[in-house]
Amino acid sequence: MTASLYARLSAPFRPYAGVVRRVNRLLTLSVYIAYPALLLFLLLTRDHRLLRAVIAPGVSFAALTLFRKRCNAPRPYEVLDITPLIPKDTKGNSFPSRHVFSVFVIDMAFWWVCPPLGGVFLAVGVLIALIRVIGGVHFPRDVLAGAIMGAACGAVGFWLIP
Repeated sequence: MTASLYARLSAPFRPYAGVVRRVNRLLTLSVYIAYPALLLFLLLTRDHRLLRAVIAPGVSFAALTLFRKRCNAPRPYEVLDITPLIPKDTKGNSFPSRHVFSVFVIDMAFWWVCPPLGGVFLAVGVLIALIRVIGGVHFPRDVLAGAIMGAACGAVGFWLIP
């Protein structure tokens, strides 16, 4: 991505920067409220899937965090002459997007327990990925890698490991 491409992508949203930030926060918050609610539901119903619903995302998140620290890729606002719509002062740790990764691995948990909710959180994940790029805090490769890695970790954790 270049500064001019980012300018073209973000231009239609600049007048609504406050809305972009609020939608980003609201969508992220919705996932981080829904996931504990899913775990609570599994606990209260004594569903045998509870342990895996905790372990698969937890181990995946920890592994991704270590991988991301090792990569320590710069963020768009660090290497391009841009003003992001989502203000952030973090340096590095852009690749892959941990927000997007988390949404997609949690989405896989929802697909595993309740497929219709999996569809809802898939849409939420796509929107968060788009907002993170339009907001200037991630490159497209960051969110794409986060989505693929999150979905892959979820598939392994929920379907491939017996």
